[in-house]
Amino acid sequence: MDVDGEFHRIEKDGKLYFEYHHSRYHPIPQIQSSSNSSKTYQSLFVCPAARCRVALRDSPDRSTFSPIFSSPEYLFSTSRDHDLYHSVLPLFWCNNKDFEIDGGCNVCNGLNYGTDYYLCNYCNGKYHIECVQSPLKIKSPYHLQHPLQLCFYCPSAPIIECLCCGRTISRLLYYCGICRVFMHSICAMRPIPFVIDLPKRHDHPLTFFPRQTSLTCNVCGLLRKLYPTYVCVTCNFVAHKDCMYFPRIIKISRHPHRISYGSSLRSGEWFCGVCRQSIETDYGAYTCHKCFDYYVVHSICALGKDVCDGEELEGVPEEDDITLGVESFDVISEGVILHFLHDHHLYLQVISILYDENKFCQACVLPIFEGNIYSCIECGFILHETCAQFRRKLQHALHPHPLTLKNVNPYEYVRFTCDACDRYCGGFIYGCHLKECDFDLDIRCASISEPVDYQGHEHPLYLALNPEEKPICHVCKIKCEKQLNCIICSFIICMKCTTLPYKVSYMHDKHFLRVLWEEEVCDKSWCEVCEHDLKNTNTNVIYWCDECCITVHVECLFGDEPYLKHGQFVKINGIKLQSLWKSNTSRPSCNYCKNRCQHKMFIRDDIVACSMRCALSNS
Repeated sequence: MDVDGEFHRIEKDGKLYFEYHHSRYHPIPQIQSSSNSSKTYQSLFVCPAARCRVALRDSPDRSTFSPIFSSPEYLFSTSRDHDLYHSVLPLFWCNNKDFEIDGGCNVCNGLNYGTDYYLCNYCNGKYHIECVQSPLKIKSPYHLQHPLQLCFYCPSAPIIECLCCGRTISRLLYYCGICRVFMHSICAMRPIPFVIDLPKRHDHPLTFFPRQTSLTCNVCGLLRKLYPTYVCVTCNFVAHKDCMYFPRIIKISRHPHRISYGSSLRSGEWFCGVCRQSIETDYGAYTCHKCFDYYVVHSICALGKDVCDGEELEGVPEEDDITLGVESFDVISEGVILHFLHDHHLYLQVISILYDENKFCQACVLPIFEGNIYSCIECGFILHETCAQFRRKLQHALHPHPLTLKNVNPYEYVRFTCDACDRYCGGFIYGCHLKECDFDLDIRCASISEPVDYQGHEHPLYLALNPEEKPICHVCKIKCEKQLNCIICSFIICMKCTTLPYKVSYMHDKHFLRVLWEEEVCDKSWCEVCEHDLKNTNTNVIYWCDECCITVHVECLFGDEPYLKHGQFVKINGIKLQSLWKSNTSRPSCNYCKNRCQHKMFIRDDIVACSMRCALSNS
């Protein structure tokens, strides 16, 4: 199939651009004939959402890419399915603010460029003119090796990013299946300046260099062959298009102070404060001018999505530490406090070993094993002393915005799953105030700060940047949502295992039990609680008493969802479940797997299940 859209070099206001043209919808001005000189909106166009549905219907692989082969032009027909074939109406000079408030373009993930749009009365959607008129193939100066194919990308497929703007792509896009290059349709058609002058970034104008070659960017220090590149013809300077617009001063989640960009570093051996890898001094990086030990971060690491929001802070006054002066409780008297998430006074108690599986901390929802606690004599509310000391506001390494401490409403459905360990949380959580972030951490994951001294490993551990492929946790052998890495050896542990208590109490053992995994599990025989052989239950992590040789499954000790309280409700895919803790004298049978319920139970339509997995098995 021939390429339908191409770029040509034109001059506007004395500046050279590569501009997208199409022989029918967007002809080159110099060769535009009288027959097509009027506005291209005289043609009728098919709704782009309908084109996507047709592609999805006809594609053999519906899980990822569905190439679009239908024309954007609308032809009247009485025999076609209107759901898969209907036209759109043009809107001229649409208000961009209203367009973005209403969700932006409904087929390219809400990108907001330009002023001309289309409206679909059938779908009630609004679309960019570029998305509506997208040709089947396009040849872009950003990727000269191969033409780009228009396709529909399933929103539930793995996350991919646009080569031009770096934002997430879903639904309508252009892609090269050979080189794995992806572009928003509107980004693929935007004019490309031939020369860019950015005096804050470089002293000389930079010229577009379309040929993909092995040039290391002076801004980020990386060789990214497929990324659009600009070069300086006066000096030996190279910059990726996205790197040229890096902010000069930023605030990242991994450091208390602002950091600023520099084109090079002073001589010495430096390591990135985010990825912990070495930094070459000849390339750009972000540094902190307040720290005596010269804190340094790779440019790309500093601007990661979970590290920085990308906001330019040059000229913006720096705020004080958000965590100062925001304690969670007032001291009433010695050993007596009033916590802002509880109505009654809490009294300090010093305990040695107390274990009652029905007594737990209201913040982390874990049993009280040892240490000091604050308790309420009026209603039985209990907090670990360490949990009570969490501040109202927190700057955590896993999120660029401040997080606020709050309690899950016991009278509502538990809607929170921790974004670090992916567990439901019915206790205290830290949440981002920005609705678009939808980011929450349970209080145990929020307590993680670098370097992490994990008792099960001899070296300090550090939070890792989100990799494209999720690594396998060395403890539980499951893919990590978020993980900690050892920079000395290859040890990897997920947040779910990291926040699991390393030592616990068991009601039938006077000693503490500790976590075991890998080869150590193979030598143990059966679980003390459920009496099942560990080899038959495919167990990777257990608790073990070194003195009495007692072995217990993690699930048998804490339940299937350890951070849900007794009586709390959750709703999953419309199914209502209630979490109940079994009594000490009864172990009802699960109606699904027929095994005994060892700790928490889940009630669905008055039917008992031993785990959330069983409760949802017939849905």
